[in-house]
Amino acid sequence: MKICRIGKLVHSMGIATIRYGLVINLLEIGRIKFEDYEVENIRPLVTSSPPLAWLIARLGEKKVARLLGVTEIVVGSLIGAKPLAPRASALGSLAAVGMFATTLSFLATTPEAWQETHGEPKLSLAGQFLVKDVVLLGASLLTAADSLQAAERR
Repeated sequence: MKICRIGKLVHSMGIATIRYGLVINLLEIGRIKFEDYEVENIRPLVTSSPPLAWLIARLGEKKVARLLGVTEIVVGSLIGAKPLAPRASALGSLAAVGMFATTLSFLATTPEAWQETHGEPKLSLAGQFLVKDVVLLGASLLTAADSLQAAERR
């Protein structure tokens, strides 16, 4: 087998792993938004976020958590639909880009994301939880590009 073919195979396996890893993450994270403990877990993040704080004032914490959960489940499902509907998958991936950009903004809006007791600010546990979204943002961009290319080929 030529190096080029091996590279293409590894690339395809990598994209598939990224796509369905992203899908599993979104479906599971969305599912747990329906649990009361997750409402508690996300409280400091969403109440400190200007785009989401007004929603909590209007709908309440539980409804906002469930709305986020439904959004994550729908976005994850769309991303996973690439073999059947690449355009819908691209839309889901682009929605995920917006979602992860929003969650990354929590690093700036959530005081609990940083600990300043050791000199310069360092990420707290909440900040470490949030910073992983850089990788998920990158995965969303890759799956969007892959889906758009697939839609173009159809």
